[in-house]
Amino acid sequence: MTKTALITGASGGIGYEFAHIFAQNQYNLVLVARSSDKLAELKNQLEKQYAIHCLVISCDLSELAEAKAIVDQVRSARTKIDVLINNAGFGDYGFFTETSWAKELQMINLNIISLTYLTKEFGKQMVAKKDGRILNVASTAAFLPGPLMAVYYATKAYVLSLTEAIANEFQGTGVSVTALCPGPTASGFQSAAALGESKLVKGKKMPTAREVAEFGYKALLEGKRVAIPGLSNKLQVFSARLMPRNLLTAVVRSMSEKSS
Repeated sequence: MTKTALITGASGGIGYEFAHIFAQNQYNLVLVARSSDKLAELKNQLEKQYAIHCLVISCDLSELAEAKAIVDQVRSARTKIDVLINNAGFGDYGFFTETSWAKELQMINLNIISLTYLTKEFGKQMVAKKDGRILNVASTAAFLPGPLMAVYYATKAYVLSLTEAIANEFQGTGVSVTALCPGPTASGFQSAAALGESKLVKGKKMPTAREVAEFGYKALLEGKRVAIPGLSNKLQVFSARLMPRNLLTAVVRSMSEKSS
């Protein structure tokens, strides 16, 4: 029987590449993003190229009600989700006292609230049928305190902690849960987060969204709990564990500042 993967943030970046990878591997898809036009274009492309079926759901996951509507629409379509990819998310850049609360609330709702709700609802269904895989896109930021992106880093720390905890709870159920923790990636994230002039990304060669998605797909199939693509990212996470927290925070602050 053909399996179905639900992918949030599917219209661009890592989510877009996940959609192509799952389609190539003959999964039917539920594609979720805000842009109905981009979703319709992606649906037509994938169905024509891979002879699969795509259900598209245009919604804003910074509203919990819209996350609930996804579960209702999937249920109404009598579709069983075998793989859940919680990829949708965004960041913001600036001093905590100067950034927009409205934008940060949307970020918390998207990166944490809706992700948790979808993980819980589809996770319960997977456990009931004793089969399924969940991948939550966290970040190397999840391992660090993040001056100048304080709320974003904190949301990703939540995603990592939640994922590791429920992966333990799901042992023996037939359901795996993976946290994908990429570093800076060549995608639309930097422009959306106003990060373009930061030393984190300016002038640096970053892995492509396709490379990160392929790494995540492999980690998902292997049932890994935490997947960190790239040797430099692995070394960064390892060194963060050894460094005094005050020094670590200062180093991250220096890396995040705008290059002169």
